[in-house]
Formats: sequence, structure tokens, C-alpha cells
Amino acid sequence: MAGHGTDEHPHGADRLCEAGDRVYSQAVRMGHVPREDAEAVPCLVELALLHPDPDDMDRLVPTSPLEVMTRLLRSVDEEVSASQARVGTAVAAVGWYAGLDGGRVQPPAESTAIRVLDGLQRIRAAMDEATEACTQEVLAVQPGGIRREDELREGLHRGLEMCRRGVRMRDLYTHVARHGQGLHSYMELMGGAAEARTLDEVVERLIVFDRTVAFIPANADRTMALEIRHPALVEYLVTVFERLWRLAVPLTSPIPATGIEGISHRERSIAALLAEGHQDAVIAERLGISVRTCRAHIARLSETLGAASRTQLGVRIAQAGLDGPPRSGTGEEPFPLNAPAVAPLPESPTGR
Repeated sequence: MAGHGTDEHPHGADRLCEAGDRVYSQAVRMGHVPREDAEAVPCLVELALLHPDPDDMDRLVPTSPLEVMTRLLRSVDEEVSASQARVGTAVAAVGWYAGLDGGRVQPPAESTAIRVLDGLQRIRAAMDEATEACTQEVLAVQPGGIRREDELREGLHRGLEMCRRGVRMRDLYTHVARHGQGLHSYMELMGGAAEARTLDEVVERLIVFDRTVAFIPANADRTMALEIRHPALVEYLVTVFERLWRLAVPLTSPIPATGIEGISHRERSIAALLAEGHQDAVIAERLGISVRTCRAHIARLSETLGAASRTQLGVRIAQAGLDGPPRSGTGEEPFPLNAPAVAPLPESPTGR
């Protein structure tokens, strides 16, 4: 393998070079390849896509495509988690800096790149303005649980008006939102102009209009918000949204099974958060469920794993391999990124 290296194969397992694709595909079909056939593509060994056959050292056997897919999805999940953490840190830092002067120092003329919107009336007015000016696309993240039907009805006429203008909409919710019939009815009325997907948990509320202006909460009770027009910050928030969107499950598709008998998808998510040391209330908030529902799932999880205490449950979770993020994915290509949706901050102009 002398003379070959990563400089000649500057790629990862997500996109093989032509030679690597050919050799790895042959290995998967045949179950192995002669070692000399892989000498020209050392990337396959470096990426752990091929490894020596313990029964015949002159052959290389392939790593299963399912294992490779799981590895790639886990890497994306880690990137998204890091992005979520950075967004939370940035919002907290903005709040800290905003409160430093305690009103003693008069700021210069208000910046057009980032505006602090104080009060629900000012937030609604700014979002109404952005809604009316929007001509292409709305991206929204909606944390929490089931969407109230009165909120959805209130925002329906605004959503339909945006559809008539040709605006495409994409919404991200937690999986819990699937259990509300109102959201399903709303999406049917919106037709092909809107699309919703769900995840175990999402970042704080976010809405982006035409990839030029974004709104995020600036305090815990959402009575303050940031209106962001700085191109780099808006692009960053759009990137976070798109990565979450690729991991999310379409509202019209079932949530993938965990593959672990007796453990539901939600219990799998709760187990991972328990392993991180979170309290029941924090887990409930992140997954968009009530504390009571969260504790009921924990009780079922304890029963399934045969744990008699919280301490023992933590041990059982680790033994069962439930202490990491769910390994989702079906082996299909990533979902297309040309879909839709609209949402609120405290309460969006569409009421959703």
C-alpha cells in the first residue's frame, strides 16, 4: 500500500471515490475481496469499510452497510447536538450582555442587524411585518408538545394567504406533536405548500423568513425576542435547521422502531436523557411531555429492564446500550430539502 494515502482519497465514508465505490460494492456482493484488489484504494481500510478476514489474511471482508449508515447518522447527530449547544450558549450570552448596563448606558441608534424586541406587542408587530414581506420560504422550529387547535385555527388564514403568494413552509416539532389531530388537519388544509417533520427534541423556538430575518426568544418566558438580520447569524440558524430537518421524520411517516423488544421510541429517548443525569422535569420539557407522563414512561422502563431503583435503572440502561442517542435511519437516502412550514415565537403571526 506504499504510495497511497488520504491525499489521493480526500473523502469520508459518506461519498466514496469511484474506485472505492467499485471495490466496496464488490466486497458487499461477494462477502470478501482479495487483499491485492484493495491496494489501490487504501481509503476503504482507513475508513474501516474493509478489514482483514480472520480466516484468510489474504482477503478483506466488508463492514456491513447498515453499520456504516449508523456510524454516519451518529456523526450527524453529534454535529447537531453541538450546534444546539452553541445556539443555547449564544442566546444566554446575548441576554447577559444586554443586562450588563442595567439601563444606565443609553445605546446608540438601534442596530438593524440585531434588534431586541421587548414585549409581546412589539414581537407580534415585527413578525407581522416579516410575514407580509415574505415571498419565498418560512422555516420554523416549534418546541413543546401537542399544538392547541385554537392556535392552529387562528393562524390558518395567514398560512393560506402565504401559500397563495407562493411561500413554501417547513415546520419542525417534537414527536409528541404527532398525537394532536389539530396539526394533522392543519397540514391537510395547507396542502403541498407546507410540510412538517418531528424529532425527539428540538432547539428553542425559531422562525426564519426568506433566509434574511430570523426570530428567537431572548428570555425564558418569551416576552422578549431577538430579530436577527445579520447574514452570518441567519445563515448559521438556517444551517442548524437544515441539519435537524435531515434527521427528522416526516409527519406522514411512522416513527422508526427502536429494534429493542419492549422499549418504545420515547422510552429510548428518556433512557438516554436519564443517562446524561437530567431530572424528570428537564426531560419532560425537552421531549414536550408532562412530568407525569415522563414518570409513567420511566416506571415502564424500570419494569422492562428489571430495575428496582433509580440507581439500578441507570446501570440497566448502560447494560442495554440505551445510554446514547437513538440510532435512527432505514438505509434510505436523506429526505429532500425543498419542503415547507410556519410557526410562532411567543405566538406567531400565524398562531401556530
